[in-house]
Amino acid sequence: MKQRNKPRSAHVFGIDIGKNIFHVVSVDVGGNPVQKIKFKRETLLQFFECAEPALIGMESCSGSQWLARKLVALGHDVKIMPAQFVKPYVKTNKSDIIDAEAIAEAVTRPTMRFVAVRSTEQVDLQALHRIRSQLVSTRTRLINQMRAFCLEYGIAMRQGAGVFKLDIRRVIADEANDLTPTMRRLLTDMCPDLQHVDARVKAVTTEIEALAARNDAARRLMSIPGIGTLDATALLSAIGNIERFRKARDLAAWLGLVPHQHSTGGKPNLLSISKRGNGYLRRLIISGARSCYAHLDRKRDRLGNWMNVLENRMHPNKAIVAVAAKITRIAWVIMTNPDALYERRDPRFA
Repeated sequence: MKQRNKPRSAHVFGIDIGKNIFHVVSVDVGGNPVQKIKFKRETLLQFFECAEPALIGMESCSGSQWLARKLVALGHDVKIMPAQFVKPYVKTNKSDIIDAEAIAEAVTRPTMRFVAVRSTEQVDLQALHRIRSQLVSTRTRLINQMRAFCLEYGIAMRQGAGVFKLDIRRVIADEANDLTPTMRRLLTDMCPDLQHVDARVKAVTTEIEALAARNDAARRLMSIPGIGTLDATALLSAIGNIERFRKARDLAAWLGLVPHQHSTGGKPNLLSISKRGNGYLRRLIISGARSCYAHLDRKRDRLGNWMNVLENRMHPNKAIVAVAAKITRIAWVIMTNPDALYERRDPRFA
C-alpha cells in the first residue's frame, strides 16, 4: 500500500460502496474530515487491517453484508443504514466522496436506525426465500398466460395452481374443443416448463422445511397460530438480531403493520398501515393471520375471545391485520426468551 494511502487516526469512517471502487472518508471526534481516499476492492481490506478500530458506516446495498462481516472480524464497529436515512446529510451536489462524507456523519446520529449485520446462515436462508418467491411468481405468470390463451378459444378453467395442472392436460387432450393445432402445440410445449418450475418450488420448500426442523427458534415460533415453516424461517433470516427491537411493538412497526400517522397541531390522525419494511415477510404474516382468523378454534385458544371482539367491531380485513400485528408481538416474546413457547391456554386460568 502506498504511503499516501496509509490510514490516519480517525474516529469514524464512511464508506460509499461500489462494484469495484470504494470511496472512504474518515473524520475525527469533532466531525472534521481527516482523509478522503478511494480503493479498489482488492486493497480496501488491506487499508482497514492497518487502521485502528473505529466506527464504520455504510449504506445497505448489495455487498454491504459481506463487507460488514469482514470489517467486524478486523475489530471494527460496523453500522449499516438504509439509504433514505443518509440522503438528508448530503449537503451539496452528489458524488461518491460526498456520499461517503454524508455516511460518516449520519452513522454518528444517536437516533439513526440501522440494518442488522446478518450471519452467512441468515443470508443463505433469506436467499432461499427470495428464490422461492421468484419461482412462485414465475409459475403464476405461466399459469395466467396459459389460461388466457385458452380463454381466447372459449375455454375457461378453474382457478388455482393445483386444479389448473389437472385441467390443462384434459383441455389439450380434448379434440372436440376449439383449440387450433398451433395453440395446442404451444400449450403442450409450455407444460414441461410449468412442471419444471413447480418441481423447483417444491425442492426449495423442502430445503426450507428441513432447515426449520433443525432450528430450535423456528420450531418454537411455529407453535404460534398462523406461523408456519415459511413464516418462522423468514422471520429469523430477515430480523437478524432480535435485541435491536426494544419492544414487541417495535417489531410490528418495523414490518409496517402499524397505522401510518399524519398528525399536526395536537390532532392525531391515524391512516392505513404504513407498509414499511420487508414486504415479503409482511405478506407471509398477514396470510398466516388470515388463515388463523378463519380456521382457529376460538373456544380452545386464548386468542379466541380477543378475535371475537375484533370481529364484532371492525371490518374483517382490518381485524386480520390486527391479528398479524398480534402474532408479530408474540413472535418477539418467543424470540427474546430462549425457552418460551406459545401456550394456547393462559396458564393462570388453565
